Amino acid sequence: MTTKEIRQGFLDFFAAKGHQIVPSAPIVVKDDPTLMFTNAGMNQFKDLFLGEAAIKHSRVADTQRCLRVSGKHNDLEEVGIDTYHHTMFEMLGNWSFGDYFKKEAIAWSWELLTEVYKIPKDQLYVSVFEGDDKEGLPKDQEAFEIWKQYISEDRILLGNKKDNFWEMGETGPCGPCSEIHVDMRPEAERKMVNGSALVNQDDPQVIEIWNNVFMQYNRLKNGSLEKLPNQHVDTGMGLERLVRVIQNKTSNYDTDVFQPLIQYISEQSRTPYIGSSNPGEEGWGSAVAMRVMADHIRAICFCIADGTLPSNNKAGYVVRRILRRAVRYAYTFLNLKEPFLNKLVPILADQFDGVFSELKKQQDFVQKVVLEEEMSFLRTLATGIQRFERFETADKLIRGDFAFELYDTFGFPIDLTELMAREKGWTVDMEGFEAELQQQKQRSRAATAIDTGDWIISNEGDEVEFIGYDDLESDCKILKYRKVTAKGKDQFQVVLNRTPFYAESGGQAGDTGKIEDHSGLFEYEVTDTKKENGLIIHYLDQIPEDPSGTFRAVVDPINRIATENNHSATHLLHAALKQVLGVHVNQKGSLVNGDYLRFDFSHFSKVTDQELAEIESIVNRKIRENIHLKEERNVPYQDAINSGVTALFGEKYGDFVRVITFDDHFSKELCGGTHVKASGQIGYLKILSESAVAAGVRRIEAISADAAEKFINGQNEQIKGLKELLKNPNDLLKSVESLLEENNRLKKEIEKNILERSAGLKHELVKEAININGVNFLAKQVDLPNTDAVKSLAYAVKDLLDDLFLVLACEIDGKPSLTVMVSENLVKEKGLNAGTIVRELAKEIQGGGGGQPFFATAGGKDSSGMERALEKAKLFVG
Repeated sequence: MTTKEIRQGFLDFFAAKGHQIVPSAPIVVKDDPTLMFTNAGMNQFKDLFLGEAAIKHSRVADTQRCLRVSGKHNDLEEVGIDTYHHTMFEMLGNWSFGDYFKKEAIAWSWELLTEVYKIPKDQLYVSVFEGDDKEGLPKDQEAFEIWKQYISEDRILLGNKKDNFWEMGETGPCGPCSEIHVDMRPEAERKMVNGSALVNQDDPQVIEIWNNVFMQYNRLKNGSLEKLPNQHVDTGMGLERLVRVIQNKTSNYDTDVFQPLIQYISEQSRTPYIGSSNPGEEGWGSAVAMRVMADHIRAICFCIADGTLPSNNKAGYVVRRILRRAVRYAYTFLNLKEPFLNKLVPILADQFDGVFSELKKQQDFVQKVVLEEEMSFLRTLATGIQRFERFETADKLIRGDFAFELYDTFGFPIDLTELMAREKGWTVDMEGFEAELQQQKQRSRAATAIDTGDWIISNEGDEVEFIGYDDLESDCKILKYRKVTAKGKDQFQVVLNRTPFYAESGGQAGDTGKIEDHSGLFEYEVTDTKKENGLIIHYLDQIPEDPSGTFRAVVDPINRIATENNHSATHLLHAALKQVLGVHVNQKGSLVNGDYLRFDFSHFSKVTDQELAEIESIVNRKIRENIHLKEERNVPYQDAINSGVTALFGEKYGDFVRVITFDDHFSKELCGGTHVKASGQIGYLKILSESAVAAGVRRIEAISADAAEKFINGQNEQIKGLKELLKNPNDLLKSVESLLEENNRLKKEIEKNILERSAGLKHELVKEAININGVNFLAKQVDLPNTDAVKSLAYAVKDLLDDLFLVLACEIDGKPSLTVMVSENLVKEKGLNAGTIVRELAKEIQGGGGGQPFFATAGGKDSSGMERALEKAKLFVG
């Protein structure tokens, strides 16, 4: 059985038993402050066990994606080293909320494992709670008696509180549990040594696969237990372990859960996977690396797909940490110096398509995030590892300052340094590391202060007046300036005594424009305006030869107006989002410039097309109402809050604030940016996109005013052009559909012709085969239009000719392609491997490739090498 069949078999079995099949909750927990990640199947039902939510279905089953890399349940350091621990895993589970109890749960567990999955009964052991005299908890005699109906008494083991009494936390529902274990040792070994002694002893071949928890108590705050009014069942079975048992493998990584990933890594790194190797043996490090990569990419991808991007804090840091651990293993043991993990994303997305389709839907986005993270880390990893390897220590201790250097300079998470140290039998001075970290924070704060020694004073004066809310031009003096170099380019930073230029703040981009002398002969472009420690700093490529004079500062009015349009539009958008989606919506970030607006907001699901249309409609209605801006400056902060104004979480406000209002009953926010005088100036808002950017954070990108008009006109022009191409049909949509249908029909005809041509070609090729040392060798250049046709031809020849070693060369779209087909018996008997062969032949066409032992392909750049490749192929059998 395949993984998909095993998973579906579980769900179908419990559906037939009256269970509601529910979807997996996100791997990233969004509404539980005690958890960052879902680490068990029961997490999404926690409120039901606690009685905080109504029970909609008394019987439920699902497959839940889980992550265990932090806190109490932390398997990270075992991942890749052993054969059965994982970061991300699937938990199959069935639940009863006050419905059935031990009798049914045990009976169904036995039925599914032995009758549906056909696991031999003589390889199974079960455990029940032995009781705890200290707490007065009795032995779970009920479960013991039920199990005796299905399995011999010598296979029913008594377990202690640690193994067989499950608790949600320090308080809450809890109860005895009954585990099911499978003895996967060879039959001869099972006969020699009874497996009961190996249960719960960390034997890699005697493993737990299912845990049935019988929640019948409630743990009170004082530590005592009371019986629950209703009894519940909570079960969990790791899919990866179950697949290993059913597919009769000695390692989870040998199953079809992980092998597609591992085989791809092996082929691309040109390193064989030796799964059974032990520490110290040749191939052990590379095998561990492949297991780590195959495991970690699953955790990385599903975290990103569920909205948590790699970052330096909280859940995002955990994702970054997992990713860097995988990159480090790939770099060290497989010599993969270029970004590689991201290439595994499509394989994983295909594996889970139809199961957890979130990843397939966001495949491109996830792959891009992984790629960017890899590129960032690889830039510093090589140097950091060299520094680590050169570090000398007599007491096997990594000093705190060196660990901090790796963290600060080379981007090493501290636990990565700990991992590398452990591999050498060393430890890390964590107290010293923390001390260095605190000093760095102090230095960072100090670094933000302005060093007046760097400034050149051109006019006396300290105060800077911003007049940009009311004016776009102003006479001014240059108080001070300094030369800076960024990215190899010299610039000047200038501080004016009086400026209409708005400095980048609150998501609004800084103004651009010019500073000109009063003669009008000389002007100096202002490329950006930013705020630094309260100073408004203007960026110029050049400054006046004599900066002590009087000048005129002029803001670019076109860019300012466009920026104001977009900024005011974000306020209207924010209010519309609250109105349509709910008051939980809050701004989490924004970017406003003259080209477009980007607005990030809190919301836990994708905004539907219908909701987006309603939001856009509300905003444009408010624009047409031409609401006049109500601007209040220097309002006492508390007065503003009491008036119902919207304040942004995480923002630091002074004692006095500025309030921007478009209709007291619609949009009222604290804001320091520039705005239109009336909403009608915005003209029109057009939403371009909506997407996820982080856990619980969505993003809308939109345009307004001239950009929106240009966009709509462009769309109209495209429609007009399309109509003209189709000769102005009355129903454009119907006409396009008809055209597509005709195109599909023609494609099918072409495919049919190609297949007929390929079918005729196969008989001609068979005649040209020659027998070399018992192998029917055939190497030929063919003329076919695509790789599918070549593949079809290869399989067709294979059906007609035994003991086949076939090499086909073909030029497709001007580029050479090689296809190698080897009969399965030749793979075993003569050691021919199509993947290895095609990689060698591809050198002749300046390319590369790979595949399976019996079928592989390669592409290249040099078509002139195809004939050489065909000749070279004969060497493998000659």
